[in-house]
Amino acid sequence: MEYGAATEFRLPGFESNMTTRRRFLKQVGVSLAALPFVSHLQSFGFAAEATRKKRLVVLFSPNGVVPDAFWPEEAGTLGELKPILSPLAPFKDKLLTLHGVCDKIRGDGDNHMRGIGCLLTGTELFPGNIQGGSHTPAGWASGISIDQEIKNHLQSNPETKTRFGSLEFGVVVPDRADTWTRMCYSAANKPITPVDDPYQMFTKLYGQVQDRELLGSVLDDVQEDLNRVRNLVSKEDRQLLDEQTTFVREMEKQLSESKGTTLDHPVPVLEPGLRENNDNLPQLCKMQIDLMVNSFQADFARVASLQITNSVGQARMKWLEIDETHHTLSHEPDSNEDAQAKLVKINTWYCSQMAYLAERLAATPEPGGEGSMLDNTLIVWTNELGKGNSHTLDNIPFVLLGGGLDVQMGRSLKFDKVPHNRLLLTLAHSMGHHLDTFGNPDFCTDGPLVLS
Repeated sequence: MEYGAATEFRLPGFESNMTTRRRFLKQVGVSLAALPFVSHLQSFGFAAEATRKKRLVVLFSPNGVVPDAFWPEEAGTLGELKPILSPLAPFKDKLLTLHGVCDKIRGDGDNHMRGIGCLLTGTELFPGNIQGGSHTPAGWASGISIDQEIKNHLQSNPETKTRFGSLEFGVVVPDRADTWTRMCYSAANKPITPVDDPYQMFTKLYGQVQDRELLGSVLDDVQEDLNRVRNLVSKEDRQLLDEQTTFVREMEKQLSESKGTTLDHPVPVLEPGLRENNDNLPQLCKMQIDLMVNSFQADFARVASLQITNSVGQARMKWLEIDETHHTLSHEPDSNEDAQAKLVKINTWYCSQMAYLAERLAATPEPGGEGSMLDNTLIVWTNELGKGNSHTLDNIPFVLLGGGLDVQMGRSLKFDKVPHNRLLLTLAHSMGHHLDTFGNPDFCTDGPLVLS
């Protein structure tokens, strides 16, 4: 029996408001291991909701940008993009650049520390014993980050609650935990460690706990169950199930092929943020982005972050024919033309990761909805500094991409040194969470930043 697109199939006696999804699995006769593959299927009523589904992604890269090669010259409709933003040209009509948004949080710590620690929290760092630069030492941020605040709001509503709520991806993030390496906080003094090993993230999503050397297939144990479910769902859900299982097979193959490659590198004691061998960084970014897109397609979470390296990040981008580390180059004066050219290449590469994420989302139809997943997702690319060699917290790079804001995109907006707390409020409001203040309330007196 085949069920059409408009049919919502339910098993006889199947309650529309189940107390647990495990009861569903018992009724259908499949194992708990199949839950990640079926919990989002519309045919069983799990994915139904009255309002449009929205997602938020925060993408981080470090050490500021080269302003002349980054910011559009004029406010208004976007014309030809500057070199760093050029990878986003195919998405120019879905792009919004925000010049003049400033991190006004002061207090303990140096600008790199406050830059990443206050970036999403909008509040001061606690006093602490982590020494940075020539400024005072500091500890962790004294408040929750906006991604987690939004996640908690979504998780409090049965219609928007997902399996994980949020997913924190990392790429070559140091194992050590300090103020330079963490940007997401579940609460004051509670940093969240991003998962920067794709195999670990894969295990989190699909629950196959095995040593990398003994990598097996999560599908081997659930294929019979999935075949049973496949015969019960609509054509659209059948296609979604097939796409998900195909992705899992391909990801398993990639992970298996990379098992001899070092994906997690020790951090040298004398150079904060530097990993000894980061030549796999491009591959890791791609794998993490692919996992993120698939997790959205399966509705595992509606909030995610991708932290590429860390504040004071010392990536050595040999694949760009650059031997110097990123942070070292970022300290060079503007008069060093060679260093500036390399910084443009580095930031253009970071931008290309945003472009790849946008491409993947744009190519993926919205499950159970209209348009593409990009039409319902807002990607925010940002940084801990406005410019590396001045360590300024003014003009923090904020580039917004996608359809999640419901405002006119394809524009360059210029503000007069507004607090970034107001932008954080705007992000919350765009996700249906109408906060009056966020972080330090002194910087929220003018309300959310108006982007219309």
